[in-house]
Amino acid sequence: MSRIGKMPVAIPAGVSIDVKDNVVTVKGPKGELKQAINPAIKVTVENNEIKVERPNDNKEMRSMHGLYRALINNMVVGVSAGYQQKLELVGVGYRATSQGQILELALGYSHAIHLQVPAEVKIEAVTDRKSNPIITIECADKQLLGQICAKIRSFRAPEPYKGKGIRFVGEEIRRKAGKSAKV
Repeated sequence: MSRIGKMPVAIPAGVSIDVKDNVVTVKGPKGELKQAINPAIKVTVENNEIKVERPNDNKEMRSMHGLYRALINNMVVGVSAGYQQKLELVGVGYRATSQGQILELALGYSHAIHLQVPAEVKIEAVTDRKSNPIITIECADKQLLGQICAKIRSFRAPEPYKGKGIRFVGEEIRRKAGKSAKV
């Protein structure tokens, strides 16, 4: 039995669940999310809990059992509490500004980078003196949040020699020693 799949998902107050035609819809204060479910997997809502069950124990069903339970749990947490990620720009002259849904990044290239983010994502860039700029991204959809963070990070990934680039706040970058001079 899947240890993740067999755990029920608790439904917090203010969140409603609807299962219809192999689509799970979760509504809450932070928004609404939908997820298509394999027809073989059975999703039931009872006693303020969501239970995910599988028809048999073959490998494919076992893997989908845990997957769909995790996806439903992520949706419930997303519409009730939401997800937040912070990125830090490390480097001289690196700047970030946000106007509405457009993030503008100055990352040492000859041009500024403009990124249009979807409407369901809230993005904020803060620059304080004597500290690195911080980009805060909030969203109800965990997958979308991860995709946007990965896209921003791909513009200037952290490099191992000086540690410059875009990294998650608190992330440790493995540093390498540079060339050693001949004596």
